Amino acid sequence: MSSLHLADTHIGFIGGGNMASAIIGGLLKAGMKPEQFTIVEPFDVTRAKLQADFNIASQATPDKALTRCDLVVWAVKPQSFKEAAAPVASYTKEALHLSVAAGVTSDSIAAWLGTERIVRAMPNTPALIGQGITGLFAREGSSDKDRALVDAVIGVTGQHLWLDEESKLDAVTAISGSGPAYVFYFLEAMVEAALGMGLTEAQARSLATATFAGSTALAAASSESLSVLRERVTSKGGTTYAALTHMEGANIKAEFVAAMQAAAARAKELGAQFG
Repeated sequence: MSSLHLADTHIGFIGGGNMASAIIGGLLKAGMKPEQFTIVEPFDVTRAKLQADFNIASQATPDKALTRCDLVVWAVKPQSFKEAAAPVASYTKEALHLSVAAGVTSDSIAAWLGTERIVRAMPNTPALIGQGITGLFAREGSSDKDRALVDAVIGVTGQHLWLDEESKLDAVTAISGSGPAYVFYFLEAMVEAALGMGLTEAQARSLATATFAGSTALAAASSESLSVLRERVTSKGGTTYAALTHMEGANIKAEFVAAMQAAAARAKELGAQFG
């Protein structure tokens, strides 16, 4: 579904925070108009920001304005979803629902909203600059047309991929949903090391961020394995070898894998806790 089709679409947002704003901003750039959105956001400060950033008026509570929505995007915290769904459900029986709430299963969402037209999404924060990656799962009640609409909407935030099993969204959460925090964590470490070696904060940040950006771009563009790309930088007895040998001795890779497994387990727990 192209941006031309979006011209005929009305989209509701339950929650108007960062992820909702990333999608709204991308859709406006794609040609949608402020009047095509209905946004329910309980916090005054966030509503004021939506008005300032996008010239879109939002409302504190749901009402019959939601009945015109073709798609409702759920950008709420997992622990708030059930409570938020109760006053919305009666207005959105005919809509497609897209959830970006981590962990909350489509079974729970279907029960709360009384519909089978549900797509779950796990985006990440680079969506804020149109460079996100989102994992998607469509419940069986969602049609090909529904999936095409989600393609168009999520497409404005960056890349996306469809999954054949909902349980795999826990892995997506652990890898890419939480992933930007891992990257920032390593960037912090690189900057800290650089400062200790006498570089300035500006120099350290430029070197670290450009290295991550260039390396990931090279990995995305190359047909070679990640291990081959790594080996090409690593001469035995050299500086990179010294660094990687130290990391291996500290068991960093294994601990990093274990950390992501912990994130996936927590995503599953969230579904059980708030479902």
